Amino acid sequence: MDQTSFENDNTSNCIIGSEVPDATKSEPCWLGIDEAGRGPVLGPMVYGTCYSPICKKQDLEDLKFADSKTLTEEQRESIFEKLNGAKELIGWMVEILSPTYISNSMLRRSKYNLNALSHDCAIGLIQRVLDQGVNVAEIYVDTVGDPVKYQDKLKALFPSIDITVAKKADADYQIVGAASICAKVARDKAVKSWSFGENIETDGNYGSGYPSDPSTKKFMSASLDHIFGFPQFVRFSWSTADKIIQKNGATFKWEDDEEEENQNVQSLIKFMGKKDEATNRHRFYKERCLSNVTNL
Repeated sequence: MDQTSFENDNTSNCIIGSEVPDATKSEPCWLGIDEAGRGPVLGPMVYGTCYSPICKKQDLEDLKFADSKTLTEEQRESIFEKLNGAKELIGWMVEILSPTYISNSMLRRSKYNLNALSHDCAIGLIQRVLDQGVNVAEIYVDTVGDPVKYQDKLKALFPSIDITVAKKADADYQIVGAASICAKVARDKAVKSWSFGENIETDGNYGSGYPSDPSTKKFMSASLDHIFGFPQFVRFSWSTADKIIQKNGATFKWEDDEEEENQNVQSLIKFMGKKDEATNRHRFYKERCLSNVTNL
């Protein structure tokens, strides 16, 4: 799985996919969707989809797909190589969602939670596969949130397709298990090859990325900058990250804010007017897509 484009810019999302098998354009297909990295505070979340002709369902049994979380990293990579080699049988696509995008989405002014983000990502993958000419007849999705509401939402968007949304779908449907493998392999590789633009030194031991993992906690404590917070590898919208910043980060008060409160004077921004757009801004603000706000 070539992730060069994401490695070159891990602050932006990235879509990677296989060639579309000819048979999937003529034969009715089933399509599965699953994700990897929803819960961790570190690294990207990845959504994966796989699709294959329904008449070839039995052939997928030979690849022995399973819930990716029950397999070792080596087992997942081995299965993915077999999957990727079966070019006439199965196609795949993944979308890597950067930690920066996840955090910016969740912290934006209009409410956009992780469930909505996940739904939109799954919908986007389905549409991209359809746009490639794949004859999708059945869709199976590992649920995010209420499966009935999620299924109704998808059926409203894709009324001509038979859709099933269920808990633990990766264990019950081979095509979802295949999508789970693709998503987890992509995330594993993205985490392992992560390039820190902040030039911090690490031993590569981040643990599982889950907030309760001691290795993850150790990395977060060691990588915290008391002024600028965490590197882009950390999802700064997570409460875990916020608590560490509140506890160990620097505290300060803007002097011009204090003047406004005590003397009822205009703020410095209003006094100086609009800032020149050409002015160089620190990379911290650029990477987090932050901009000046003059009107509320």
